[in-house]
Amino acid sequence: MTATAPAAEATVRKSSPGAARGPRRRTGRIRRIGLPYLLLLPALLLELLVHLVPMVIGIVMSFKELTQFYIRDWGTAPWAGFDNYSVSVDFDAPVGKALLHSFLVTVAFTLLSVGLCWLIGTAAAVFMQDTFRGRGLLRALFLVPYALPVYAAVITWVFMFQHDNGLVNHVLHDQLGLTDKPSFWLIGDNSFIALLTVSVWKGWPFAFLIVMAGLQNIPRELYEAAALDGAGMIQQLRRITLPSLRPVNQVLVLVLFLWTFNDFNTPYVLFGKSAPEAADLISVHIYQASFVTWNFGTGSAMSVLLLLFLLVVTGVYLALTSRGRRTAQ
Repeated sequence: MTATAPAAEATVRKSSPGAARGPRRRTGRIRRIGLPYLLLLPALLLELLVHLVPMVIGIVMSFKELTQFYIRDWGTAPWAGFDNYSVSVDFDAPVGKALLHSFLVTVAFTLLSVGLCWLIGTAAAVFMQDTFRGRGLLRALFLVPYALPVYAAVITWVFMFQHDNGLVNHVLHDQLGLTDKPSFWLIGDNSFIALLTVSVWKGWPFAFLIVMAGLQNIPRELYEAAALDGAGMIQQLRRITLPSLRPVNQVLVLVLFLWTFNDFNTPYVLFGKSAPEAADLISVHIYQASFVTWNFGTGSAMSVLLLLFLLVVTGVYLALTSRGRRTAQ
C-alpha cells in the first residue's frame, strides 16, 4: 500500500491537464513575446551597421588630427582632443567664420523652404478636396516632382538656369521682359534663389501628400454644419481644417526641417563641389572641409556639432508641441 501510493500520485499528476498546460502556456507566451524582437533583429543589425557604427567612427575621428597624411591608417593619427571643435567654433578665425556664415545661410534657406513647402502643399491639398473633373490626373501631376529621382530633376533645373540658353532667362528676359539682361542663376546672389526654387519645387509635393491624407480624417459633417451656420471658406479653414491638421502638421514640419537642413544632393548637383557663397549650405561646407581640403578631423567635428544642434532643436520642438497638445486637451 505504501509503495503504490507515490506511483499512483505520479500517474495522476502526469494525466492531469493543468500540469501539462502550465509549461506549454509559458513556452507559448515566451514565443509570442520573443517573436517580434526576433523579427526586428535583422533591421536592428542593419541599423547598427549602416548608421550607428559610422556615427561612432565619425565621433572618434573628430578627436583626431586626421589629414591626408593618415588616410591609409587613420587609427595612427595623433590625438587632437577638442582642438577641432575649438577651431570650428572660433568665429573670429577664417574656419569658424566660414562655418558660421554657412550655418546662417542654411537656417534662412531651411525656414523659407519649409514654410513655402508647407504653404503650397496645404493650399493644393485643400483645393483638391473638392470634386471636379480631372482631379485624379491633377493629383498625379502634383506628385511628379516628388517621384522623380533627385539627380535627374536637379540636372534638368541646371539646364533651365543656364545663362545663355536656359529656359528661365528665356521666359523672364526674352518673353516677359522682367529683367534688363539675362541673369546668372548658378553664381552670385541669385544662386540662393535658384537653390530655394529647386528645393521648394522638389519638396512641396510631399507636404501636399501628407496634408491630403490628413484631410481624409476630418468628417465632412463638420464643414456642412459650419456652412449652415454661415461660416465661409476662410472661417472653416481657421476653425476646422487647421486645428484638425495640427498633429499632422507637427510631424510634417519636423520631417521637412530635418530633410531640408541636411540636404546635400540638391546643392551638390546644382552647383558642384564648390557652392557659391550665397548658397553655401552647411552640408556642402562640411563636405568641402572633409573631402576637398582633406581635413577629416575638422570636418568630423563640424558634423558632430551639426548632429548636436539638430538633436537640441528636435528635442525642444517635440517638448513644445507635446506641451501644446496637453494644453489643448
